[in-house]
Amino acid sequence: MTALALYLLAASLAAFALFAWDKWCAAAGRRRIPERTLLTLAAIGGTPGAIAGQRLLRHKTRKEPFRTRLLWIAGTQLVLIAILAGLALAGMG
Repeated sequence: MTALALYLLAASLAAFALFAWDKWCAAAGRRRIPERTLLTLAAIGGTPGAIAGQRLLRHKTRKEPFRTRLLWIAGTQLVLIAILAGLALAGMG
């Protein structure tokens, strides 16, 4: 596994864990993780874990503008991946 793949896996696991912790804190009435922290972790590579945490744990699924911001991060990352993949394929031809 490449260093990039390991990094992305670690970031996704961390994002999922933070979503789970924040959900527990919400139910227990404890201090919550700032939305900015959750979104930053998604933006630096943890988007799959953040979306999985959001959907599987049913956490922050209706919270706006958080939900929209997370979708924008995911969409932007997909566009960047498509551009990089296109550039890589163009360089090979």
